[in-house]
Amino acid sequence: MPYEWSKPTGAENPPVVPLSLWPYRSLPRKGFVWFITITVCLISLPLMAFLGSSHWWTMLPFVGTAVALIWYFLKRSYKDGSILEELKLWPDHMELTRYNPRQADQHWQANPYWVRVNLLPHGGPVENYLTLSGGPREVELGAFLTADEREQLQHELRVRLSQLDNHHE
Repeated sequence: MPYEWSKPTGAENPPVVPLSLWPYRSLPRKGFVWFITITVCLISLPLMAFLGSSHWWTMLPFVGTAVALIWYFLKRSYKDGSILEELKLWPDHMELTRYNPRQADQHWQANPYWVRVNLLPHGGPVENYLTLSGGPREVELGAFLTADEREQLQHELRVRLSQLDNHHE
């Protein structure tokens, strides 16, 4: 799962329930190295036919550019996928922070007693659109999760919030 409920840390006033969410990575770093290596080998095979001729020097920049572009866009994909959302719950307040790779971080906080967990199965930007409303605005949670993961997270979040209500009383 690309999200995890963690145990509270030993910090002063740790959250009762911390949650971290991140996008799923289908190509791990080790796979990236293998992919680039295999791509260079395969893309170089046709170039071997021109070895020793002047055409080899004509083709080499195109092959090098193709490999460089693949490298660049995969690295950019990793950078774009470095989004992290952290939701911290205390009995008296909750905070959601979204760490964006190329933009300023986004923060939201509210009193968990007044927060509503909304799941819009259809009609939202995505299937099972998950939002938290409370405080000054409504915020999206786990935009990068699959529809099933958002549905499961919604259920788990409602359980955790109800446990906070019981813990608070």
